[in-house]
Amino acid sequence: MMWHLSWFFAVAQQALGGTLARRCGVGVFCVFAGPLALAQATHSNTAAWLESGVVKTQSLPPDLTTLTEVVLRHNPALQAMALSEQQAVAGVTSARALPNPRIEFGQGAASARAPGAIAGTVSTLGWSQPIENPWLRESRVRSSQSQRSVSYHHLQMMRLQLMAEVETLVYEYFWRRDTAQVYRQDLQVLEQVRERVRVKVDSGEAARYELIKADAEVINARQRYQSAEVQAQQVLLSFNRLAAGQLLGLTGIQGSLDHPVDMNALVELQDMAERRNPELAALRSLLDRARHMLDAARAQRIPGLELRYSQTQDPQIRQDTWGVQLQIPLFDQRQGPIAEAQAEWVRAQTLLDGRSAELRHQLLQAWKALEIARNKVSALSSGAVRMAETALQVAQAAYRFGERGILDVLDAQRILQSVRIDLLQARFELQKARIEIETLSAQRIESTPSPNPKSMP
Repeated sequence: MMWHLSWFFAVAQQALGGTLARRCGVGVFCVFAGPLALAQATHSNTAAWLESGVVKTQSLPPDLTTLTEVVLRHNPALQAMALSEQQAVAGVTSARALPNPRIEFGQGAASARAPGAIAGTVSTLGWSQPIENPWLRESRVRSSQSQRSVSYHHLQMMRLQLMAEVETLVYEYFWRRDTAQVYRQDLQVLEQVRERVRVKVDSGEAARYELIKADAEVINARQRYQSAEVQAQQVLLSFNRLAAGQLLGLTGIQGSLDHPVDMNALVELQDMAERRNPELAALRSLLDRARHMLDAARAQRIPGLELRYSQTQDPQIRQDTWGVQLQIPLFDQRQGPIAEAQAEWVRAQTLLDGRSAELRHQLLQAWKALEIARNKVSALSSGAVRMAETALQVAQAAYRFGERGILDVLDAQRILQSVRIDLLQARFELQKARIEIETLSAQRIESTPSPNPKSMP
């Protein structure tokens, strides 16, 4: 192929001669030899990739699912809460441990001081085994199991809160990004208007004041656009904080504000929150723990036993003794610990009832905010934006024919921009209310059951 191209170049140079031949030859060589060289380079690169087993693809910005996985994997607070849950598991093991026996040993010498006594070695051996009150032991074990359940539900609650925070930041980024896009389009339109005004001012058809006004509007639009861009970048930096520095090179996120919002009835959401919300589940576990602590305080009035065995051996006699030690609850009736446990149980019940009512009120507020944002989005997207666009087109057409001034065009452009910004903010508020409702009703998890005590170590 290269030999044919060289021959074609030589023939063309002889037939045409001079500079024209060289230009034609170079052009023909670029047309044929360029694609051939590119094909050979592409073939060699592909062969190298296949030999090395590496396929290079263009990296795309992450989406919501990817960001959530990274944050949940690297968030320090969530990792610390997971360690607290492991600590609670170890607490159950400690509560189930049996008391260890005690062994005593002593040895000495016996001296003969009376007639007929025998001197020699004296040794003592003792063994004792505490036996706990079974009701006290059962209450302590169940209390530790309830504490483990509290830690488990706290972990679920922090996980849901992190997921909600990540999703809220994602939609906030979409809001800031789209806002910056609106400001950029507004800047482009104002620059075009400013150019038309400059032409009219230069030709003497308009006063110089109109050009000054157009320049001021362009400067303000450029500042708004730059501020919106900075705010979008600040949102991206927040992801790096949640992911403990694992998202430092984040430059964008895939997605948009157009997420479908389909919610159940308010009563169904409140019932779902009552069943699934991990915060309520943690408060119920705290109530169970307080009840078990009260049972343990009452059971401590009945003391445990301690079995004892001792053996004493001298040169003449060996004594074996069995005994039982029991502490009589005569003066201390454990009234103080029982009263403290009762107060703790009442406090836990009060917290549960108050949080349950507060949760229903929060769901009602989020539901109202959702309806307000939905109506606002419907009103702005169906009529206000179209009317503002039509008004701007009429003002621009009237300005071209000299029927209106530049101020009318700028006012119409400002109104259109304001309506678009309001629409984006309403869409963000709609998604934010949806996220709050899904978080309060714990829709991202199927259920929040307590750990099974039989599966505990």
